[in-house]
Amino acid sequence: MLAPARPAGRTVRLLAAVLLAVAAPLVVADPAAAAGCGRAGDPAPATPPWAQTRLAPDAVWPLTRGAGTTVAVIDSGVSATHPALRGKVLRGHDLGFAERFGRCDEAGHGTMVAGIIAGRQTEGSTFAGIAPDALILPVRVLRTTDRNFDQQLPVRIANAIRWAVDNGAGVINLSLETVPTSELAAAVNYAVAHRVVVVAAAGNQEQGTQRDQPAFPAGYRPVLAVAGVDQQDKHVDTSISGDYIDVAAPGLQIVAPAPGGGFFTEAEGGTSFAAAYVSGVAALVKSYYPDLPVQDVVNRIVATADNPPEGRTQEAGYGVVNPYRAVTAILGGRENVPAGTLPEPEDTDDSLAGARTAAAIAVVAALVLTALILMARPILRRGRERGWRAGPASRS
Repeated sequence: MLAPARPAGRTVRLLAAVLLAVAAPLVVADPAAAAGCGRAGDPAPATPPWAQTRLAPDAVWPLTRGAGTTVAVIDSGVSATHPALRGKVLRGHDLGFAERFGRCDEAGHGTMVAGIIAGRQTEGSTFAGIAPDALILPVRVLRTTDRNFDQQLPVRIANAIRWAVDNGAGVINLSLETVPTSELAAAVNYAVAHRVVVVAAAGNQEQGTQRDQPAFPAGYRPVLAVAGVDQQDKHVDTSISGDYIDVAAPGLQIVAPAPGGGFFTEAEGGTSFAAAYVSGVAALVKSYYPDLPVQDVVNRIVATADNPPEGRTQEAGYGVVNPYRAVTAILGGRENVPAGTLPEPEDTDDSLAGARTAAAIAVVAALVLTALILMARPILRRGRERGWRAGPASRS
């Protein structure tokens, strides 16, 4: 169940949008933003959260920790005062609320998402985000997880995407769901056209039900759509399935920073947190390959995922993301590798062809020399027996 200070209940569907359990400004201190902006959670976990252990981002940290990458969190706001996020939350923007630079998170959801993406490990805590040197650009479009019938919300989300692109985001995390609109589709395309990776939660459903329509913005083609899995890499029942799912990440029993300090535990999880893990991986890839086109970043994340045994599925896409492989794999410019298969050997210019030819000649020469030695042994033996005297001439 949720930590006592967490707003009660599973994240709730909204009519127009649902907040799912779904050049950059300078980082400056803003103590006023913390006043009345979110409650405290429980003490830091004694052991790393299972999701952190499962994804093992620390394996790739010697190569990259996400430095130089800014991740926009379009959500309920992000606390700038939590120790795991202090000094990492840029001055963002509020859409539809009094301007507090995106740093007021009454719901706690956006802070959890930001912590998963870029939280740093602090003294006395085992928690760490996927890309702890990345920066967070908060854009608040929702205040709470209560039902909201504001039909302007999709417009605010679209405007938030454009604002994030124009203010230095390299990755945009959308842990929310809304109805598809032309404005939203255009905003997503605007982001991709400006070399920004867009990651979105696949969406949640009531347990035991199955929605037959994709969630948006995850359902848009340029978006990296993320489903949720449990500790056994099994599909979380509340995670929506569909052909639009690209990859999966932990989406159950989630532990992450609370806006007032400490940590919330979201037992029921949600694809919103799964999306945050993938946004962290995208930040690592963008940091290590700063000039990589958006589609290549997406392809790298998809192609290096831990493929399901049965191949690509509607529940988990190409599988659970793998931060280490996403950064280190040598893909050679291949397109996405189908899940559950091994790629055929690639044709190359074979710069070692000369060396291979020389090696083959050496092997043949060695075989010939060995044969000559074996043929000569009887002759040499007879010569020694005769004291190397000439034998009688043969008669014709």
